[in-house]
Amino acid sequence: MLTRKQIDLLRLIHERMEREGVAPSFDEMKDALDLRSKSGIHRLITALEERGFIRRLPHKARAIEVLKLPDALNRHEARVIEGGASQKAVPQPAAMPVEAAALNLPVMGRIAAGTPIEAISEVVTDIAVPGSMLRGRANHYALEVQGDSMIDLGINDGDIVVIREQGTADNGDIVVALVEGHEATLKRFRRQSGMIALEAANPAYETRLLRDDQVQVQGRLVGLIRSY
Repeated sequence: MLTRKQIDLLRLIHERMEREGVAPSFDEMKDALDLRSKSGIHRLITALEERGFIRRLPHKARAIEVLKLPDALNRHEARVIEGGASQKAVPQPAAMPVEAAALNLPVMGRIAAGTPIEAISEVVTDIAVPGSMLRGRANHYALEVQGDSMIDLGINDGDIVVIREQGTADNGDIVVALVEGHEATLKRFRRQSGMIALEAANPAYETRLLRDDQVQVQGRLVGLIRSY
């Protein structure tokens, strides 16, 4: 399932190649989609690549291979988009889209990716989540990210994180941690010299070292949902 912006960008790339044989630049993409910065285009392209609609070719400027189109767009032959002239690639068989069954999860409020905020345990709304994110029989819930302390791991302010409810964590897990019984934060978990380290993924934030009895793990990150 693609967002409207993702579909618009895929259509722009496809139609420009069909008409002119030249890829639009990031600036042209940004203007066409009425976005404020090229970073938004980068996120859209990354999302399209992760979902299997395009593939970026390494070591080539502005080189994108369109692998498939959603039902909303016409089928086509895969092409290689480059900064200058383009070349036709071997036609790719149309991929059969497979949609995992969506399940509704409760959104329990906001989680701080920055300075911890008060823990929230009331359901704010529900959100549909792909069933592939939910494994096993554990309970899951969702939280809206507030802050930028995990931005280097691609977790941005306003994202929705999907959390598997559990009370333990391994080193390196990204967890929801309840600090001293009243502050909730999203951080990377590590045991360090008899203490628990809650690590940010942004150099602007310091690692917090806390005693074991000051930290309660409430869940582990298993998925992320972003709106563009």
